[in-house]
Amino acid sequence: MRKKRNIVSQDIRILIVDDEQGIIDSLSILLRRSGYYYEGVTNPLEAIEKIRNEHFDMMILDFLMVPIHGDEVVRIIRQFNTDLYILLLTGHKDLAPPLETIKALDIQGYCEKSDRFDQLQLLIESGVKSITMMNTIKQFRDGLNKILKSVPRIYQLQPLGSILEDILVELLPLLNSKNAFILVDNIIDQRETKKSIFRGIGKFKTDIADFMPMLDSQLLDEIGKAKITRQVNIVHTGIILPLVNEYNECIGVIYVESTESPVTDLSGGYKLIQIYAAQAASSLTNAFLHSLVNMKNEELSHTYEQLRIRYMDTIEALRQVVDTKDEYTRGHSDRVSYYCVRIAKAIGLSRDEIETLRIAGLFHDIGKMSITDDILLKCEKLDPKEYEEIKKHPIKGARILSVLSMFKDVVPVVKCHHERPDGKGYPEGLKGDEIPFLARIVSVADAFDAMMSDRHYRSRLDLKSAIKQLINGTGTQFDPDVVKYFVEMLKNYSSIEKELAVTYN
Repeated sequence: MRKKRNIVSQDIRILIVDDEQGIIDSLSILLRRSGYYYEGVTNPLEAIEKIRNEHFDMMILDFLMVPIHGDEVVRIIRQFNTDLYILLLTGHKDLAPPLETIKALDIQGYCEKSDRFDQLQLLIESGVKSITMMNTIKQFRDGLNKILKSVPRIYQLQPLGSILEDILVELLPLLNSKNAFILVDNIIDQRETKKSIFRGIGKFKTDIADFMPMLDSQLLDEIGKAKITRQVNIVHTGIILPLVNEYNECIGVIYVESTESPVTDLSGGYKLIQIYAAQAASSLTNAFLHSLVNMKNEELSHTYEQLRIRYMDTIEALRQVVDTKDEYTRGHSDRVSYYCVRIAKAIGLSRDEIETLRIAGLFHDIGKMSITDDILLKCEKLDPKEYEEIKKHPIKGARILSVLSMFKDVVPVVKCHHERPDGKGYPEGLKGDEIPFLARIVSVADAFDAMMSDRHYRSRLDLKSAIKQLINGTGTQFDPDVVKYFVEMLKNYSSIEKELAVTYN
Protein backbone atom coordinates (compact mmCIF):
# COMPACT_ATOMS: atom_id res chain seq x y z
CA MET A 1 0.00 0.00 0.00
CA ARG A 2 1.21 3.48 -0.81
CA LYS A 3 2.11 5.66 2.17
CA LYS A 4 0.35 8.96 2.67
CA ARG A 5 2.03 11.89 0.97
CA ASN A 6 1.54 15.57 1.57
CA ILE A 7 2.58 16.66 -1.91
CA VAL A 8 0.52 15.70 -4.94
CA SER A 9 2.65 13.93 -7.54
CA GLN A 10 2.34 14.93 -11.18
CA ASP A 11 4.12 11.74 -12.26
CA ILE A 12 0.86 9.77 -12.58
CA ARG A 13 -2.27 11.55 -13.85
CA ILE A 14 -5.61 9.85 -13.20
CA LEU A 15 -9.03 10.67 -14.70
CA ILE A 16 -12.16 9.57 -12.81
CA VAL A 17 -15.26 9.13 -14.98
CA ASP A 18 -18.59 8.47 -13.24
CA ASP A 19 -22.02 10.03 -13.74
CA GLU A 20 -22.49 10.08 -9.94
CA GLN A 21 -20.65 13.02 -8.37
CA GLY A 22 -20.66 11.24 -5.01
CA ILE A 23 -18.52 8.41 -6.39
CA ILE A 24 -16.06 10.95 -7.82
CA ASP A 25 -15.87 12.71 -4.45
CA SER A 26 -15.22 9.44 -2.60
CA LEU A 27 -12.49 8.36 -5.02
CA SER A 28 -10.95 11.83 -4.84
CA ILE A 29 -10.37 11.38 -1.12
CA LEU A 30 -8.60 8.05 -1.76
CA LEU A 31 -6.40 9.44 -4.52
CA ARG A 32 -5.60 12.64 -2.65
CA ARG A 33 -4.55 10.64 0.41
CA SER A 34 -2.26 8.52 -1.78
CA GLY A 35 -0.72 11.63 -3.34
CA TYR A 36 -1.88 11.21 -6.95
CA TYR A 37 -2.93 13.92 -9.35
CA TYR A 38 -6.53 13.41 -10.48
CA GLU A 39 -9.44 15.02 -12.25
CA GLY A 40 -13.06 13.95 -12.28
CA VAL A 41 -15.83 14.31 -14.88
CA THR A 42 -19.43 13.10 -14.87
CA ASN A 43 -19.95 13.22 -18.62
CA PRO A 44 -18.36 10.29 -20.54
CA LEU A 45 -18.28 12.31 -23.79
CA GLU A 46 -16.31 15.04 -22.02
CA ALA A 47 -13.95 12.35 -20.71
CA ILE A 48 -13.26 11.16 -24.26
CA GLU A 49 -12.27 14.67 -25.33
CA LYS A 50 -10.08 15.10 -22.26
CA ILE A 51 -8.21 11.91 -23.10
CA ARG A 52 -7.88 13.07 -26.71
CA ASN A 53 -6.48 16.51 -25.83
CA GLU A 54 -4.63 15.99 -22.53
CA HIS A 55 -2.26 13.41 -21.08
CA PHE A 56 -3.57 10.93 -18.53
CA ASP A 57 -1.93 7.69 -17.44
CA MET A 58 -4.96 5.99 -15.91
CA MET A 59 -8.72 6.20 -16.19
CA ILE A 60 -11.09 4.87 -13.50
CA LEU A 61 -14.31 4.38 -15.44
CA ASP A 62 -17.88 3.54 -14.43
CA PHE A 63 -19.62 1.02 -16.68
CA LEU A 64 -23.29 2.06 -16.59
CA MET A 65 -23.50 5.73 -17.57
CA VAL A 66 -25.48 8.05 -19.80
CA PRO A 67 -25.46 8.97 -22.63
CA ILE A 68 -23.05 6.04 -23.37
CA HIS A 69 -21.77 3.13 -21.30
CA GLY A 70 -18.18 2.60 -20.23
CA ASP A 71 -17.41 -0.09 -22.82
CA GLU A 72 -18.39 2.30 -25.62
CA VAL A 73 -16.17 5.00 -24.06
CA VAL A 74 -13.25 2.59 -24.10
CA ARG A 75 -13.99 1.49 -27.67
CA ILE A 76 -13.78 5.11 -28.86
CA ILE A 77 -10.65 5.90 -26.85
CA ARG A 78 -8.81 2.81 -28.07
CA GLN A 79 -9.11 4.14 -31.62
CA PHE A 80 -6.62 6.93 -30.80
CA ASN A 81 -5.01 5.90 -27.49
CA THR A 82 -3.77 2.38 -26.80
CA ASP A 83 -1.50 3.24 -23.87
CA LEU A 84 -4.10 4.46 -21.37
CA TYR A 85 -4.43 2.17 -18.34
CA ILE A 86 -8.16 1.58 -17.69
CA LEU A 87 -9.91 0.31 -14.55
CA LEU A 88 -13.61 -0.46 -15.06
CA LEU A 89 -16.07 -0.12 -12.17
CA THR A 90 -19.58 -1.47 -11.95
CA GLY A 91 -22.27 -1.44 -9.29
CA HIS A 92 -24.27 -4.13 -11.03
CA LYS A 93 -22.36 -7.38 -11.36
CA ASP A 94 -24.99 -9.02 -13.57
CA LEU A 95 -24.85 -6.15 -16.07
CA ALA A 96 -21.05 -6.07 -16.37
CA PRO A 97 -19.57 -6.63 -19.85
CA PRO A 98 -18.42 -10.16 -20.63
CA LEU A 99 -14.79 -11.15 -20.16
CA GLU A 100 -14.30 -11.32 -23.93
CA THR A 101 -15.27 -7.64 -24.23
CA ILE A 102 -12.90 -6.64 -21.42
CA LYS A 103 -10.03 -8.46 -23.14
CA ALA A 104 -10.88 -7.13 -26.58
CA LEU A 105 -10.89 -3.53 -25.36
CA ASP A 106 -7.64 -4.04 -23.44
CA ILE A 107 -9.18 -3.06 -20.10
CA GLN A 108 -6.50 -3.78 -17.51
CA GLY A 109 -8.66 -4.05 -14.39
CA TYR A 110 -12.22 -4.67 -13.27
CA CYS A 111 -13.74 -4.00 -9.86
CA GLU A 112 -17.20 -3.98 -8.30
CA LYS A 113 -18.29 -0.90 -6.40
CA SER A 114 -18.67 -1.22 -2.63
CA ASP A 115 -18.61 0.88 0.49
CA ARG A 116 -14.94 -0.06 0.98
CA PHE A 117 -12.24 0.75 -1.54
CA ASP A 118 -9.62 -1.82 -0.44
CA GLN A 119 -9.81 -3.86 -3.63
CA LEU A 120 -9.88 -0.77 -5.83
CA GLN A 121 -6.90 0.73 -4.02
CA LEU A 122 -4.92 -2.45 -4.62
CA LEU A 123 -5.84 -2.31 -8.32
CA ILE A 124 -4.80 1.34 -8.49
CA GLU A 125 -1.45 0.59 -6.83
CA SER A 126 -0.87 -2.34 -9.17
CA GLY A 127 -1.78 -0.14 -12.12
CA VAL A 128 0.59 2.61 -11.04
CA LYS A 129 3.47 0.11 -10.80
CA SER A 130 2.66 -1.18 -14.27
CA ILE A 131 2.45 2.35 -15.67
CA THR A 132 5.74 3.30 -14.04
CA MET A 133 7.47 0.24 -15.43
CA MET A 134 6.03 0.80 -18.90
CA ASN A 135 7.10 4.45 -18.80
CA THR A 136 10.61 3.36 -17.82
CA ILE A 137 10.74 0.82 -20.64
CA LYS A 138 9.45 3.42 -23.08
CA GLN A 139 12.04 5.93 -21.91
CA PHE A 140 14.85 3.42 -22.34
CA ARG A 141 13.48 2.25 -25.69
CA ASP A 142 13.35 5.82 -26.94
CA GLY A 143 16.79 6.49 -25.51
CA LEU A 144 18.24 3.42 -27.20
CA ASN A 145 16.66 4.44 -30.48
CA LYS A 146 18.18 7.89 -30.20
CA ILE A 147 21.60 6.46 -29.43
CA LEU A 148 21.34 4.17 -32.44
CA LYS A 149 20.19 7.07 -34.58
CA SER A 150 23.28 9.01 -33.51
CA VAL A 151 25.56 6.50 -35.26
CA PRO A 152 24.90 7.80 -38.81
CA ARG A 153 26.09 11.23 -37.69
CA ILE A 154 29.57 9.73 -37.40
CA TYR A 155 29.64 9.47 -41.15
CA GLN A 156 28.64 13.14 -41.39
CA LEU A 157 31.90 14.22 -39.72
CA GLN A 158 30.17 15.06 -36.46
CA PRO A 159 32.73 15.84 -33.73
CA LEU A 160 33.24 13.02 -31.26
CA GLY A 161 32.49 15.41 -28.40
CA SER A 162 28.99 15.95 -29.79
CA ILE A 163 28.34 12.20 -29.80
CA LEU A 164 29.44 11.97 -26.17
CA GLU A 165 27.15 14.84 -25.22
CA ASP A 166 24.24 13.25 -27.10
CA ILE A 167 24.68 10.08 -25.07
CA LEU A 168 24.54 12.04 -21.82
CA VAL A 169 21.58 14.17 -22.91
CA GLU A 170 19.51 11.07 -23.72
CA LEU A 171 20.56 9.27 -20.51
CA LEU A 172 19.76 12.00 -17.98
CA PRO A 173 15.95 11.81 -18.30
CA LEU A 174 16.11 8.04 -17.79
CA LEU A 175 17.71 8.56 -14.38
CA ASN A 176 15.96 11.82 -13.50
CA SER A 177 19.25 13.67 -13.19
CA LYS A 178 20.90 16.87 -14.43
CA ASN A 179 24.59 16.16 -13.83
CA ALA A 180 26.71 13.53 -15.55
CA PHE A 181 30.00 12.91 -17.29
CA ILE A 182 31.40 10.32 -19.65
CA LEU A 183 35.05 9.32 -19.42
CA VAL A 184 36.35 7.27 -22.34
CA ASP A 185 39.80 5.77 -22.78
CA ASN A 186 41.55 3.39 -25.17
CA ILE A 187 40.91 5.74 -28.12
CA ILE A 188 43.53 4.82 -30.71
CA ASP A 189 44.78 7.49 -33.08
CA GLN A 190 46.64 7.12 -36.38
CA ARG A 191 49.89 6.57 -34.51
CA GLU A 192 48.24 3.73 -32.51
CA THR A 193 48.61 5.72 -29.32
CA LYS A 194 45.91 5.25 -26.70
CA LYS A 195 44.13 8.43 -25.61
CA SER A 196 41.46 9.37 -23.08
CA ILE A 197 38.74 12.01 -23.34
CA PHE A 198 35.79 13.18 -21.31
CA ARG A 199 32.59 15.19 -21.71
CA GLY A 200 30.45 16.59 -18.91
CA ILE A 201 26.95 17.99 -18.63
CA GLY A 202 25.28 20.01 -15.89
CA LYS A 203 27.76 20.87 -13.16
CA PHE A 204 30.36 18.65 -14.90
CA LYS A 205 30.20 20.76 -18.09
CA THR A 206 33.50 22.40 -17.38
CA ASP A 207 37.02 22.84 -18.63
CA ILE A 208 39.44 19.97 -18.31
CA ALA A 209 41.40 22.00 -15.76
CA ASP A 210 38.43 22.10 -13.39
CA PHE A 211 37.11 18.59 -14.01
CA MET A 212 39.71 16.30 -12.42
CA PRO A 213 39.71 18.05 -9.00
CA MET A 214 35.96 17.27 -8.83
CA LEU A 215 36.77 13.55 -8.57
CA ASP A 216 37.62 12.65 -5.00
CA SER A 217 39.51 9.49 -4.07
CA GLN A 218 36.36 7.57 -3.16
CA LEU A 219 34.70 8.27 -6.50
CA LEU A 220 37.90 7.35 -8.35
CA ASP A 221 37.97 4.11 -6.38
CA GLU A 222 34.35 3.31 -7.33
CA ILE A 223 34.96 4.19 -11.00
CA GLY A 224 37.91 1.83 -11.02
CA LYS A 225 35.74 -0.88 -9.45
CA ALA A 226 33.06 -0.46 -12.13
CA LYS A 227 35.66 -0.70 -14.89
CA ILE A 228 37.27 -3.82 -13.42
CA THR A 229 34.02 -5.67 -12.67
CA ARG A 230 32.22 -4.31 -15.77
CA GLN A 231 29.08 -4.05 -13.67
CA VAL A 232 26.78 -1.13 -12.89
CA ASN A 233 28.06 0.38 -9.63
CA ILE A 234 25.57 2.16 -7.36
CA VAL A 235 27.25 4.67 -5.05
CA HIS A 236 25.72 7.06 -2.52
CA THR A 237 26.15 10.01 -4.90
CA GLY A 238 24.88 8.38 -8.08
CA ILE A 239 25.42 5.54 -10.53
CA ILE A 240 28.48 4.48 -12.54
CA LEU A 241 27.88 2.68 -15.84
CA PRO A 242 30.82 0.82 -17.41
CA LEU A 243 30.93 1.16 -21.19
CA VAL A 244 31.39 -2.44 -22.32
CA ASN A 245 31.37 -2.89 -26.10
CA GLU A 246 30.55 -5.95 -28.20
CA TYR A 247 34.13 -7.17 -27.84
CA ASN A 248 33.66 -7.30 -24.04
CA GLU A 249 36.10 -4.39 -23.67
CA CYS A 250 35.45 -1.68 -21.09
CA ILE A 251 36.24 1.51 -22.97
CA GLY A 252 35.22 3.92 -20.21
CA VAL A 253 32.45 4.88 -17.80
CA ILE A 254 29.42 7.11 -17.52
CA TYR A 255 28.72 8.69 -14.14
CA VAL A 256 25.26 10.08 -13.44
CA GLU A 257 24.75 11.99 -10.23
CA SER A 258 21.69 11.25 -8.12
CA THR A 259 19.36 14.22 -7.60
CA GLU A 260 15.80 14.30 -6.21
CA SER A 261 15.05 10.64 -7.01
CA PRO A 262 17.88 8.31 -5.87
CA VAL A 263 18.98 5.99 -8.63
CA THR A 264 18.52 3.05 -6.26
CA ASP A 265 14.77 3.52 -6.72
CA LEU A 266 15.06 2.06 -10.23
CA SER A 267 15.15 -1.51 -8.82
CA GLY A 268 14.51 -3.73 -11.86
CA GLY A 269 15.69 -1.12 -14.35
CA TYR A 270 19.40 -1.94 -13.99
CA LYS A 271 19.39 -4.40 -16.88
CA LEU A 272 17.89 -1.74 -19.12
CA ILE A 273 20.55 0.70 -17.98
CA GLN A 274 23.24 -1.85 -18.87
CA ILE A 275 21.66 -2.29 -22.31
CA TYR A 276 21.71 1.47 -22.78
CA ALA A 277 25.37 1.66 -21.74
CA ALA A 278 26.23 -1.23 -24.08
CA GLN A 279 24.56 0.57 -26.98
CA ALA A 280 26.46 3.74 -26.10
CA ALA A 281 29.73 1.76 -26.02
CA SER A 282 28.97 0.23 -29.41
CA SER A 283 28.20 3.64 -30.84
CA LEU A 284 31.48 5.02 -29.51
CA THR A 285 33.47 2.03 -30.75
CA ASN A 286 31.95 2.60 -34.16
CA ALA A 287 32.83 6.27 -33.91
CA PHE A 288 36.44 5.51 -33.04
CA LEU A 289 36.77 3.19 -36.01
CA HIS A 290 35.23 5.55 -38.55
CA SER A 291 36.10 9.05 -37.42
CA LEU A 292 39.86 8.87 -36.77
CA VAL A 293 40.62 10.33 -40.18
CA ASN A 294 38.31 13.27 -39.50
CA MET A 295 39.32 14.06 -35.92
CA LYS A 296 41.57 17.02 -35.27
CA ASN A 297 44.71 15.43 -33.94
CA GLU A 298 45.92 18.64 -32.38
CA GLU A 299 42.69 19.12 -30.41
CA LEU A 300 42.57 15.52 -29.22
CA SER A 301 46.23 15.52 -28.24
CA HIS A 302 45.81 18.77 -26.34
CA THR A 303 42.72 17.45 -24.55
CA TYR A 304 44.47 14.22 -23.64
CA GLU A 305 47.57 15.99 -22.41
CA GLN A 306 45.54 18.36 -20.26
CA LEU A 307 43.56 15.46 -18.84
CA ARG A 308 46.76 13.57 -18.12
CA ILE A 309 48.33 16.57 -16.41
CA ARG A 310 45.25 17.30 -14.30
CA TYR A 311 44.80 13.69 -13.36
CA MET A 312 48.45 13.37 -12.41
CA ASP A 313 48.13 16.57 -10.40
CA THR A 314 45.08 15.18 -8.61
CA ILE A 315 46.74 11.85 -7.82
CA GLU A 316 49.93 13.62 -6.74
CA ALA A 317 47.94 15.87 -4.42
CA LEU A 318 46.19 12.86 -2.92
CA ARG A 319 49.52 11.07 -2.50
CA GLN A 320 50.98 14.04 -0.68
CA VAL A 321 47.97 14.08 1.62
CA VAL A 322 48.85 10.49 2.58
CA ASP A 323 52.40 11.59 3.34
CA THR A 324 51.40 14.67 5.31
CA LYS A 325 48.98 12.67 7.43
CA ASP A 326 51.91 11.01 9.14
CA GLU A 327 55.25 12.69 9.70
CA TYR A 328 56.86 9.27 10.04
CA THR A 329 56.03 8.27 6.46
CA ARG A 330 56.68 11.65 4.84
CA GLY A 331 58.76 11.23 1.69
CA HIS A 332 58.30 7.45 1.78
CA SER A 333 56.74 7.21 -1.69
CA ASP A 334 59.46 9.37 -3.24
CA ARG A 335 62.18 7.18 -1.78
CA VAL A 336 60.44 3.95 -2.82
CA SER A 337 60.15 5.32 -6.35
CA TYR A 338 63.85 6.21 -6.31
CA TYR A 339 64.89 2.73 -5.09
CA CYS A 340 62.66 1.07 -7.70
CA VAL A 341 64.28 2.99 -10.52
CA ARG A 342 67.79 2.21 -9.24
CA ILE A 343 66.97 -1.52 -8.96
CA ALA A 344 65.39 -1.57 -12.42
CA LYS A 345 68.45 0.05 -14.00
CA ALA A 346 70.76 -2.37 -12.20
CA ILE A 347 68.76 -5.33 -13.51
CA GLY A 348 68.69 -3.83 -17.00
CA LEU A 349 64.96 -3.38 -17.49
CA SER A 350 63.55 -1.46 -20.45
CA ARG A 351 62.81 2.26 -20.43
CA ASP A 352 59.05 1.59 -20.30
CA GLU A 353 59.43 -0.79 -17.36
CA ILE A 354 61.56 1.74 -15.50
CA GLU A 355 58.92 4.43 -16.04
CA THR A 356 56.20 2.04 -14.86
CA LEU A 357 58.20 1.36 -11.69
CA ARG A 358 58.82 5.06 -11.10
CA ILE A 359 55.07 5.79 -11.15
CA ALA A 360 54.20 2.64 -9.20
CA GLY A 361 56.66 3.63 -6.50
CA LEU A 362 55.14 7.09 -6.23
CA PHE A 363 51.56 5.83 -6.06
CA HIS A 364 51.89 2.43 -4.37
CA ASP A 365 50.23 3.68 -1.17
CA ILE A 366 47.57 5.92 -2.79
CA GLY A 367 44.87 3.52 -1.56
CA LYS A 368 45.62 4.59 2.02
CA MET A 369 43.66 7.77 1.29
CA SER A 370 40.55 5.81 2.22
CA ILE A 371 41.98 4.53 5.53
CA THR A 372 40.80 6.50 8.56
CA ASP A 373 43.36 8.34 10.68
CA ASP A 374 42.55 6.35 13.82
CA ILE A 375 43.83 3.23 12.04
CA LEU A 376 46.55 4.76 9.87
CA LEU A 377 48.14 6.71 12.75
CA LYS A 378 47.60 4.16 15.52
CA CYS A 379 50.69 3.72 17.72
CA GLU A 380 49.65 0.39 19.22
CA LYS A 381 49.43 -2.92 17.42
CA LEU A 382 46.46 -3.10 15.08
CA ASP A 383 43.66 -5.50 15.97
CA PRO A 384 42.62 -8.08 13.30
CA LYS A 385 39.73 -5.93 12.02
CA GLU A 386 41.97 -2.85 11.68
CA TYR A 387 44.65 -4.88 9.93
CA GLU A 388 42.10 -6.21 7.45
CA GLU A 389 41.17 -2.60 6.65
CA ILE A 390 44.83 -1.71 6.07
CA LYS A 391 45.16 -4.71 3.75
CA LYS A 392 42.55 -3.20 1.41
CA HIS A 393 44.78 -0.31 0.34
CA PRO A 394 46.46 -2.11 -2.64
CA ILE A 395 43.04 -2.91 -4.15
CA LYS A 396 41.76 0.62 -3.54
CA GLY A 397 44.90 2.12 -5.03
CA ALA A 398 44.60 -0.09 -8.11
CA ARG A 399 40.99 1.02 -8.63
CA ILE A 400 41.89 4.69 -8.40
CA LEU A 401 44.70 4.34 -10.93
CA SER A 402 42.60 2.20 -13.29
CA VAL A 403 40.36 5.17 -14.11
CA LEU A 404 42.68 6.15 -16.97
CA SER A 405 44.30 3.73 -19.41
CA MET A 406 47.66 5.50 -19.08
CA PHE A 407 48.09 3.66 -15.75
CA LYS A 408 47.13 0.26 -17.17
CA ASP A 409 50.63 -1.18 -16.60
CA VAL A 410 50.93 0.42 -13.15
CA VAL A 411 47.68 -1.02 -11.77
CA PRO A 412 48.85 -4.66 -11.29
CA VAL A 413 52.10 -3.45 -9.73
CA VAL A 414 50.26 -1.35 -7.13
CA LYS A 415 47.72 -4.10 -6.54
CA CYS A 416 50.36 -6.79 -5.90
CA HIS A 417 53.12 -4.93 -4.07
CA HIS A 418 52.24 -6.65 -0.76
CA GLU A 419 52.10 -10.16 -2.22
CA ARG A 420 54.80 -12.61 -1.09
CA PRO A 421 56.55 -15.49 -2.89
CA ASP A 422 55.39 -17.89 -0.14
CA GLY A 423 51.74 -16.93 -0.70
CA LYS A 424 51.28 -15.26 2.69
CA GLY A 425 50.86 -11.76 1.27
CA TYR A 426 47.74 -9.83 0.34
CA PRO A 427 45.27 -9.02 -1.15
CA GLU A 428 45.05 -12.30 -3.12
CA GLY A 429 47.74 -14.53 -1.61
CA LEU A 430 49.63 -14.95 -4.89
CA LYS A 431 52.76 -17.10 -4.98
CA GLY A 432 56.09 -16.96 -6.79
CA ASP A 433 55.76 -16.16 -10.48
CA GLU A 434 52.07 -15.38 -10.05
CA ILE A 435 53.25 -12.03 -8.69
CA PRO A 436 54.24 -9.49 -11.39
CA PHE A 437 58.01 -9.03 -11.38
CA LEU A 438 57.76 -5.25 -11.11
CA ALA A 439 55.55 -5.66 -8.02
CA ARG A 440 58.29 -7.78 -6.45
CA ILE A 441 60.70 -4.87 -6.95
CA VAL A 442 58.31 -2.41 -5.28
CA SER A 443 57.86 -4.87 -2.40
CA VAL A 444 61.60 -4.91 -1.63
CA ALA A 445 62.01 -1.13 -2.00
CA ASP A 446 58.91 -0.49 0.15
CA ALA A 447 60.05 -2.83 2.91
CA PHE A 448 63.59 -1.47 2.97
CA ASP A 449 62.49 2.16 3.28
CA ALA A 450 60.00 1.20 6.01
CA MET A 451 62.80 -0.52 7.95
CA MET A 452 65.05 2.53 7.53
CA SER A 453 62.36 4.96 8.76
CA ASP A 454 61.03 5.79 12.21
CA ARG A 455 57.49 4.57 12.77
CA HIS A 456 54.91 5.05 15.56
CA TYR A 457 55.55 1.61 16.97
CA ARG A 458 59.37 1.33 16.54
CA SER A 459 62.57 3.17 15.72
CA ARG A 460 64.39 2.82 12.42
CA LEU A 461 66.87 0.01 11.89
CA ASP A 462 70.47 0.55 10.99
CA LEU A 463 71.61 -0.34 7.46
CA LYS A 464 73.22 -3.62 8.47
CA SER A 465 70.10 -4.86 10.27
CA ALA A 466 67.84 -3.81 7.39
CA ILE A 467 70.00 -5.69 4.87
CA LYS A 468 69.98 -8.73 7.16
CA GLN A 469 66.16 -8.71 7.25
CA LEU A 470 66.01 -8.52 3.46
CA ILE A 471 68.34 -11.50 3.15
CA ASN A 472 66.43 -13.46 5.81
CA GLY A 473 63.19 -12.82 3.90
CA THR A 474 64.63 -14.06 0.60
CA GLY A 475 62.37 -16.67 -1.00
CA THR A 476 59.56 -16.19 1.53
CA GLN A 477 58.78 -12.47 1.71
CA PHE A 478 61.05 -11.19 -1.04
CA ASP A 479 62.16 -12.22 -4.53
CA PRO A 480 65.74 -13.59 -4.37
CA ASP A 481 66.93 -11.92 -7.59
CA VAL A 482 65.60 -8.52 -6.56
CA VAL A 483 67.20 -8.78 -3.12
CA LYS A 484 70.53 -9.78 -4.71
CA TYR A 485 70.62 -6.73 -6.98
CA PHE A 486 69.38 -4.41 -4.23
CA VAL A 487 71.89 -5.58 -1.61
CA GLU A 488 74.70 -5.16 -4.11
CA MET A 489 73.45 -1.64 -4.84
CA LEU A 490 73.34 -0.80 -1.13
CA LYS A 491 77.10 -1.22 -0.86
CA ASN A 492 77.19 2.40 -2.05
CA TYR A 493 74.47 3.50 0.37
CA SER A 494 76.37 6.64 1.42
CA SER A 495 76.19 7.99 -2.14
CA ILE A 496 72.53 6.96 -2.35
CA GLU A 497 71.77 8.94 0.83
CA LYS A 498 73.44 12.02 -0.62
CA GLU A 499 71.54 11.72 -3.89
CA LEU A 500 68.24 11.33 -2.02
CA ALA A 501 69.01 14.38 0.10
CA VAL A 502 69.74 16.49 -2.96
CA THR A 503 66.75 15.24 -4.93
CA TYR A 504 64.00 15.32 -2.28
CA ASN A 505 65.08 17.79 0.38
